[in-house]
Amino acid sequence: MFFSTALLSSLLVAGSLASPVSIPNAVHEKRTSPPQGWTRRDALDRRAILPMRIALTQGGLDQAPDWLMDVSHPESEKFGQHWSAKDVAQAFAPSDETVKSVKAWLTSSGIGENRIKQSQSLGWLEFDATVDEAEDLLETKYHVWEHTSGQPHVACDEYKIPTHLKKHVDFVTPTVHFDAKIRARDADNSSIKKRDTKSPLGNPNSGSLPKLGQWLGGKNKLIQQLEQCDTQITPNCLRALYEFPPNVYAAPGNSLGIVEYSPQAYVGSDLDLFFANFSTRQVGDRPTLDSIDGGVVQSQVMSFNYNGESDLDLEYAMTLVYPQKVTLYQVGDLVEGASFSDFLDALDGSFCVNDDPTQDATYPDPYPGGYKGPKNCGGFAATKVISTSYGYNEYDLTPLYEQRQCNEYLKLGLQGVSFVFSSGDYGVAGNGGQCIAPGAPPPGVGPNNLTYTDGSSGRFNPAFPSTCPYITSVGATQVKPGTNIIKALATHTQPEEACETVIYSGGGFSNVFPLPSYQSAAVKGWFKNHPPPYGADRFNNSQQTRGFPDVSANGANYVVAVDGQFALVYGTSASAPVFASILTLINEARLAIGKKSVGFINPTAYAHPEVWNDITQGGNQGCGTPGFSSATGWDPVTGLGTPNFPKLLKLYLSLP
Repeated sequence: MFFSTALLSSLLVAGSLASPVSIPNAVHEKRTSPPQGWTRRDALDRRAILPMRIALTQGGLDQAPDWLMDVSHPESEKFGQHWSAKDVAQAFAPSDETVKSVKAWLTSSGIGENRIKQSQSLGWLEFDATVDEAEDLLETKYHVWEHTSGQPHVACDEYKIPTHLKKHVDFVTPTVHFDAKIRARDADNSSIKKRDTKSPLGNPNSGSLPKLGQWLGGKNKLIQQLEQCDTQITPNCLRALYEFPPNVYAAPGNSLGIVEYSPQAYVGSDLDLFFANFSTRQVGDRPTLDSIDGGVVQSQVMSFNYNGESDLDLEYAMTLVYPQKVTLYQVGDLVEGASFSDFLDALDGSFCVNDDPTQDATYPDPYPGGYKGPKNCGGFAATKVISTSYGYNEYDLTPLYEQRQCNEYLKLGLQGVSFVFSSGDYGVAGNGGQCIAPGAPPPGVGPNNLTYTDGSSGRFNPAFPSTCPYITSVGATQVKPGTNIIKALATHTQPEEACETVIYSGGGFSNVFPLPSYQSAAVKGWFKNHPPPYGADRFNNSQQTRGFPDVSANGANYVVAVDGQFALVYGTSASAPVFASILTLINEARLAIGKKSVGFINPTAYAHPEVWNDITQGGNQGCGTPGFSSATGWDPVTGLGTPNFPKLLKLYLSLP
C-alpha cells in the first residue's frame, strides 16, 4: 500500500463538507486476526491520503451462469456462439440504481461529487480521501502494519457500509485485504527483490511451484522405450497415454498461452537441450513474449526454484502443440511481482480498476529497479486456451475478492477462452501442507499462527482459483509403478492411478463457491456412492459447494531440462500445461473446419463422462488423514479422469 501525506487545507475547502446523514451501518468485511508475519504498529498519519476504491455490484450476475451455459453446454443451440468484449461489458455494467445509491452515500458523507470518478468499465467508483474521512465513512480505524521483512502496509480490521448498500457494493479498498506485495530483506541476488508473501505466485519458495525429484544429469540417463514410462515421463509417453499424435499443423486463429509470474523464468538453452532430445525441429524455437507490467525473462538468478516452473511449462506445451506457436504471458517486474488480477487487467481493461492496491501490483513501480511504465490495462489478446500452474489457498483471500475475480473468468469464458489451473500438490491440504485449525475464522479473515495448523491435523484447505466454478481445475496422476503402458493400453487396462509420488493431487470442496449446476449430479453421486469417512469438522460436506479438480493428467516423473541438465519433476504444474495442450489440439481441429474454439469445457466434460479415462486407484492424503480416495466416476482426487483424445476429438467435432 503506497500513500502520500498532505495538509488537510490543501485538499478541502473550509466549510465544504456536507453534514453526514444518519444511516444504519453494518459490517461488510472483517478480519479478526492479522496474517502470519504481520504486526500492528502505529495509527496511520491523519494527513495521509488513501486511494479509495469501491467495487460496485455488477449487473447481470444472476443471469451470468445461464449465459455461460448457453454457449458452453453441448445440448445448447447456442453452443460456441461466444460473445464479443463489447457484449460482455454492456451486460455486466452496474445498474443506475447502484451507481446513484453509492454516490448519494458518499456525497452525504462529505465526499464532494467532483472528487468521485467512475471507471471506464462503470464498475468502480474512485476517490482520494484523508484517513479521517475514510475512517468516518467506513466507521473503522486504519493502522500501519509491519511485516517481518520490514515492509509497511495499511489496513483495518473491519469496515462498515450502510445496510441498504450491501446489495450494491462488492467490497472497498484499501481495507481488510492482506495478500500484500512483500519484499524480502535478503534475496539470492541483490538485483532481484522478490516478493515473499503468505500466498505468493512467482516467489521461489511458493508451495504451488513444481517439486524436484532428482537430478538425472545428461541424456544418457533418459529412457528410450515407452515401456519405461513408469519411471520417466516424456512427450511420447503422454502421447501414448492419451492417444494423441504429434501435431503437424497450425490452424489460423488457434493459440495457447502459458502464464508465468516473475521472477520465474525459462532458460533458452534449457529449451534447446530439451528440444534436441525430444523435438529436434524446434531447436532455437522460443515462445512469443507478452510482457505484462514489466514482465521480464530474467537470467540474474538461476536455480530450480527460479527456472523449474517455466522450463517445465514451456518445454512440454511447446513440444506437444508444435508447429503451433505458444504465447508466454510474463507478468510483473522483479520488484513488485504480480497477482492473478494483474494478469486479468492486461486482458480486460474494464477489470483494471478491480485491483486492490493492498493486494495487487502498483505500476509505475516506485521502488528502485522497478518497471516505470504505465500499468497494462487491456491491450493484450487472450489466447484460446490459457494455462496457469500457480495458485492460492482459498482461505487466504476474502470471499468477495475471490468472487469478483471468478466472475472475470466467467466473462472471458463467454468470449470463448478456456482457463486451465493446476489443482495443487498437497492433497486435501493447502500450499505447503497448510491445514485450517479447528474454530478458525471464516475464509479471508485469517490466516495466522492460530488459524493454520502444522499440517498434521485440521480442516482441509482447498485451492483458489481451482474452486472457482468457471475454470477447469486439473489434478495429477502417475503411471502405476512397474506398469508397461504399451501392454496395459493394448489390453484396455488403466495404467494410471492418482499421484502419490512426491506430490498428492489437490482436491476437495470449496468453502466459498456454490455447487454449479453442471457438476451437481457428479458431486451428489460421489457422496451417495462413495461417502467419505469424514464429517463437517474436516471439510465442507454440505453437498452444496463446488468440488475440484474437474479432470487430471499425469504429474509425476517428468523429464525436464533445467539449468543445463535433466531432472525428474513432479506436480500439477505439469498436468495443467499438458491438458491445455490437448485442448489446443482439439481447437485446432475445430478451427480447421470452420468451427469455434471449445471455450469453457466443464459443462461438456461433465455431460460426457465417457470421453475420460476413469481413475479409480490412489488418494490425496493431507492434514493427518488419507484424504479422499479415487473412485468410479468423478471424485475429488482426479476429477472425471484423464483425457481420451480420440473420444474427446470425436465429441467436439460433432458439436456446432
